[in-house]
Amino acid sequence: MLRLYDTRNRRVEPVLAEGARSMRMYTCGPTVYRHAHLGNLRSYLLSDLIRRVCERRGVRVVVCRNITDVGHLVDDAEIDPTGEDKVLARARAEGRSAPELARSYEEAFGADTLALNIRPPEHSPRASETIEAMIELIAKLIEKGHAYATPDGSVFFDAASFPSYGEISGNRLDRLRPGHRVAGVDERKRFHADWALWKPADRELTWESPWGRGFPGWHVECSAMSLRFLGERVDVHTGGIDLRFPHHEDERAQSDAAAGREVVAHWIHGEHLLFEGRKMAKSTGNVVLLSDVAEAGLDPLAVRLAMLEHPYRRQMNLTWDVLRAADRTLRRWRSRVAGWSESPSRPMPAEPVAAIEDAFDDDLDTPLALRLLRELERDESVAPGSRLEAFLHLDRVLALDLASEIGRAPSLPAGAAELLDRRERAREAGDWPASDRLRDELAALGVRVADTPQGQIWS
Repeated sequence: MLRLYDTRNRRVEPVLAEGARSMRMYTCGPTVYRHAHLGNLRSYLLSDLIRRVCERRGVRVVVCRNITDVGHLVDDAEIDPTGEDKVLARARAEGRSAPELARSYEEAFGADTLALNIRPPEHSPRASETIEAMIELIAKLIEKGHAYATPDGSVFFDAASFPSYGEISGNRLDRLRPGHRVAGVDERKRFHADWALWKPADRELTWESPWGRGFPGWHVECSAMSLRFLGERVDVHTGGIDLRFPHHEDERAQSDAAAGREVVAHWIHGEHLLFEGRKMAKSTGNVVLLSDVAEAGLDPLAVRLAMLEHPYRRQMNLTWDVLRAADRTLRRWRSRVAGWSESPSRPMPAEPVAAIEDAFDDDLDTPLALRLLRELERDESVAPGSRLEAFLHLDRVLALDLASEIGRAPSLPAGAAELLDRRERAREAGDWPASDRLRDELAALGVRVADTPQGQIWS
């Protein structure tokens, strides 16, 4: 059974009861005002891995991943941010309507996730089309004494009414202070840590409500959509580590206060992605898109493989060298699978496959799984047909399209893949005599090798 690190409980634990045959998972989706960069996409790879590992065990997984196309403000760092809607600001800058811009970036996000073999969710609600559910949720919170309206048409969540606030991030209410960018405490609030559920406004992307015309707060959107599409029992909730506070703290408070119970059983978070040693953000000028990877001549699934090489709970420094190395590994594995496919099929080697599957189950230890897979690749004592079946079976989780070259590409002679791997390591170590000797051995097998700035290529 899959075990993951629960951020709220602060331990690795099973995410489903023994014998469970279904799982409901909510994933915080994109704010569709720009292209998703590789750091954003790492979060969605996490939920895809969870899904694939559970499905491999015969569990039916139902996923809800929202589309935020309203309510996420430009300055969202404070508990109750003020500012302009990100979608509206970007639409004005690009000279497009907000709906047109949102649909455009939503389609681009869908194309990126498809290129990374991230399975589509069963439910993908748009915030702008779920306003009724948000209004109903806010009204319920007011009725239960967890929220209050103000004369100007705002509605705030009463943070003090939810005593366990802070269990995810550790940011307890009695230690919170007003944000440093807020000029004083909002006089409309009973407590400075209260946050807005509904904000009055009369502009594009606003709706009528019992409290006047306005728009929902970003945090209440996910509560409303998860409750609407998954119900009051959600097994797993995923997102980037930056969403722990305030977004997930606020979301938990809203959902639990409305339902009268703990709605989410397990909160799972993935760490940040750096690129060439720097945070990937527009402010640092260090944003890398999946299209940039393709334009560099690399397979988009090299991004998936590179991310699998690193634990999801640790900060990762992705580089172009890492991506090029992943691309070479991807091409080599596809070639090897194509070569093995020409041999008779044999049963999978039980012990190596079980060890790799155990690594998947152990808090998604994909780095260990890939190391064991490399060992299996090099183990010439295992019949080619057995390695073929093992690689194809494990690719149901890895999702690297390892069968894509079967019947299409020339396959390497026996032993050539190992020589190519050793030569690549020799070149990385600057051992040129060994590199030349291995080139000659490959030539004797009928494999021609050429060196390029992107690494060695063979024919």
